[in-house]
Formats: sequence, C-alpha cells, structure tokens
Amino acid sequence: MRVLTAEPLTADVFKPFGDVIEATDRVRQFGINYGNTVRFHDLALVDVDANRGRAGMSIFRSTPLPLPVLIELMEYHPLSSQAFMPLGPKPYLVVVAPKGDFDAAQIRAFKAEPGQGVNYHAGTWHHFCLALEGVSDFLVVDRIGDGDNCVEHHLDEAEKLSVSI
Repeated sequence: MRVLTAEPLTADVFKPFGDVIEATDRVRQFGINYGNTVRFHDLALVDVDANRGRAGMSIFRSTPLPLPVLIELMEYHPLSSQAFMPLGPKPYLVVVAPKGDFDAAQIRAFKAEPGQGVNYHAGTWHHFCLALEGVSDFLVVDRIGDGDNCVEHHLDEAEKLSVSI
C-alpha cells in the first residue's frame, strides 16, 4: 500500500484545489469598526448558486480516524464549493485530488494548522473532514438546495493509501 506524507498547507500549493482561509499578511486587510478590528478580506470564493442553491453555515463535529489514516473514500461536490474552518486549537488533515476523472496517483495530503481553513473548489476530489488530535468542530459553508451535490468514489484495493503525518 502506498504511504503518503502530509505536506504543510500553504495557499500556493493548495491553489489547484481551492483556497486556504487564514489571516496572514499575504491577503488584503484593512481596519474597520473605528480601528478596533482588522478585516482579512475576501479569503475564499463561495460558489453555491447552481440550481438556485444558497449558502448555508453548519458545524461539523469530526472524530479522528486511527493513525495512520487509511484513505478508502474520496468525494466531490459538482454544484458548489465547500469551506471548512476549524473552531478549535487542533491541527487536521486535508486530503485532495484534482478535478476530473479520479486518479488515486494524484492524491495529495496536507497538514492544516489551527487557524487555517480550506475552501474546496466545485469538483475537487477530497476526503471527508479528518480531525487529528481529538474530536474537533468545524464551521462549514456550503450549498443548501436541490440536486445531488455529493459524488463518492470508494477506492479499490490498488488505489487505497495511508497518510503519515
């Protein structure tokens, strides 16, 4: 079985899959609320309007899988983006593959640090939320509406891999 080592999550390396949501000096920022707040502006493209969809905000509570994490399933959302922002101080794992026909050889893994969120572009293959150091909550912004917006691929034995951190 192939073993994939998780890379650090950065905006540049993640760009083919979506947006990294984080408050850094690399993004546009400006003061608001009479100088009491810094706004880190427009961090992700929320794409949810296909078939009259609307943006919804939910909280996902994720329980860690045993380590090393075995990747047996990938999914994508054809009608929308999907954003995850951790609500606690724990890192988590992001596993993705490019849009289009699924290719297990193209799977990449990233270790996201606390304060880093991700926004998967519509059509980007990804694993479901992977907490690492205990049960973790995530604020999720995604599409609410009619239509089938989740396509799953169960990996066959030759495609399965494990991720080390």
